[in-house]
Amino acid sequence: MSEDQFDAVIVGGGIAGTVAGYLLAKEGLQVAVVERGNYAGSKNVTGGRIYSHSLEKIMPDFAQEAPVERKITREKISLMTEESNVTLDYYSDMLGIQGSDSYSVLRGVFDKWLQEKAEEAGAMFITGIRIDDLIFREGKVCGVIAGEDELEAQVTILADGVNSLLAQKLGFRSELCPEHVAVGVKEVIELPVPVLEDRFSCRGNEGTSWLFAGTPSAGRVGGGFLYTNKESISIGVVSTLSELVKGHKSVPQMLEDFKKHPVIEPLLKGGKLIEYSGHLVPEGGLKMIPKIIGNGVLVVGDAAGFCINLGYAVRGMDFAVASAECAVKAVLAAKEAENYSESFLQCYQTFLSNSFVMKDMIHYQKFPHFLEETPRIFAAYPRMAADMMAELFIMNGQPAQPLMKNMMKHVKEVGLTTIAKDAWKGVRSL
Repeated sequence: MSEDQFDAVIVGGGIAGTVAGYLLAKEGLQVAVVERGNYAGSKNVTGGRIYSHSLEKIMPDFAQEAPVERKITREKISLMTEESNVTLDYYSDMLGIQGSDSYSVLRGVFDKWLQEKAEEAGAMFITGIRIDDLIFREGKVCGVIAGEDELEAQVTILADGVNSLLAQKLGFRSELCPEHVAVGVKEVIELPVPVLEDRFSCRGNEGTSWLFAGTPSAGRVGGGFLYTNKESISIGVVSTLSELVKGHKSVPQMLEDFKKHPVIEPLLKGGKLIEYSGHLVPEGGLKMIPKIIGNGVLVVGDAAGFCINLGYAVRGMDFAVASAECAVKAVLAAKEAENYSESFLQCYQTFLSNSFVMKDMIHYQKFPHFLEETPRIFAAYPRMAADMMAELFIMNGQPAQPLMKNMMKHVKEVGLTTIAKDAWKGVRSL
């Protein structure tokens, strides 16, 4: 290897890119991570939650040092109409057990910490640079091109996000399918700590994850989210791109309406907006995974479509970490064999298949389609739940009716057979 050539060049300083840089540098490889922002995480957007299990394997006890916000010990899932909200609220210390815990995070802070850890291990970060193209020689990717500059490498790892233009240039994927991606907008709203902890029943460093279906996405495929941070909350709305063209509301307008909901507005009272951001989110599951292996090149994280939205949980960061780890194993094997061909790098696919990444992607492959073909989840079912709760709790002086009769009245509005079919399909897709 020449003096101006790296063992690996990584495009993108998100979680997948920084973890890959950290692991490769720890093994003594010469690594460059190229990030378009001014620092890792400067342009990253997420609802704000990381499941710790995959990073815990790589950095034991990382949460003791990392700038995580709050440990999630309360899960809330709501079906929301314009005037009502029906919520499942689950609290348990079991959610906080190390190795199976999760944390709210602010990516601008968290990713920057990961960058520092990777730099301490020996990785070089080149920030504020956009990669325009890839270097090709004899059918192999040999590095990257930024303007008039070139960085050569034995292997290039693409960690440049869901809209990976480099993967598209390679022919690994075509234009993104509207059904496979969503548009999300998020605000970070600062609140005094005592106020935040009182409003969300937080103890110490405990926090809440709250997901919503129904009116936040205007009754279409998508939803709202809220995560408690140390001194702020992250609140936002996500809607599938294909659904947006059918409706009359933009995602920013959905967020404004969501914030004004009678359940949400009091929670934000007195808060100060400190961040506003928007981003594309991979939602297609297994169907949107592109080709991820080529001669001298691997694709990881969101760029590879490794993300799952299950309605009750959204996972992406743990997949980013694990896919980066699998890619690093493949690079180390390739370096030892001095073979960076596509056929040899297929071991990356083997490592992925043996990890939870592909096993979970395969297991949940039918769920995105279930959401697409069941719009009732986002309109009819929230309305049915709200109406049934009204029957239980509203007393108006009229003679009481049999409870079953009152409940079945609202069930029949959707259709008992329809509900049974949806429940069966939903369970099977999970």
